[in-house]
Amino acid sequence: MRCPNEFRRETLPAALQNHRPEWGIVLGSGLAGFVDRVGIVDALPYESIPGLPVSRVPGHAGRLVLAKIGAVDVVIAQGRVHLYEGRTAPEVCAQVRLMAALGVRRLVLTNAAGAINPAFVLGEWMAITDQLNLTGTSPLLGGAHFFDMTEVYSARLRQHFAAVAARQRVTLHEGVYAGLLGPQYETPAEVRMLRAVGADVVGMSTVLEAIQARALGMEVAGFSCVTNWAAGLAAGALAHEEVLATGLKAGAQLGGLLEAAFAGEA
Repeated sequence: MRCPNEFRRETLPAALQNHRPEWGIVLGSGLAGFVDRVGIVDALPYESIPGLPVSRVPGHAGRLVLAKIGAVDVVIAQGRVHLYEGRTAPEVCAQVRLMAALGVRRLVLTNAAGAINPAFVLGEWMAITDQLNLTGTSPLLGGAHFFDMTEVYSARLRQHFAAVAARQRVTLHEGVYAGLLGPQYETPAEVRMLRAVGADVVGMSTVLEAIQARALGMEVAGFSCVTNWAAGLAAGALAHEEVLATGLKAGAQLGGLLEAAFAGEA
């Protein structure tokens, strides 16, 4: 069974045709600064790549970065688009299909998320073990694309990242990510419901990209930056500025983890 992909390497800009990435990375809200610590080969704004939608959300730079992390060639999506911008599920996942066309076989998805699990601490990271797709849609609509989703997030990669985190003395939780439509934040009642069905964090991205990646045969790892408490779990109102600020501080920690992990997987 094949999942359709409209991108072809031979029709892409020359810079993309000449880059042979082993890994792909999608950066979530406030995490764009991660690219400052990698060896950039080239960078293309999303507007320059036919078929790639452009995000207008603060904290999403909107460019594709071709880079090296150590000796490993990677492609980094510095920002993403979301359903809540009025995009369709296939549009949300376009950059994943583009990465597949470039030959990427291992994909790292990152996001900023609200903490539901009371054991978490703001600014820490959670490796995603599984997900709840509560967006009401799928990038696979339009055909009988019955792909198995028993292991959306690779246990092998998760074990590898956990071992690296332990060596670096970095706290790396594990848990379930709930992906909702947005753009409004969840109500306290919705947060209580999510906790009851097994969610540890909640956000507005990632779940569709993970589905698309698995349908294309990619091995997926996912990381949530715990940027704020979900509604009803702390005093005060939720704000996107808080998400961006916490993500900025936590980005360097993720960078060190990925650098060491990629070296071990090269």
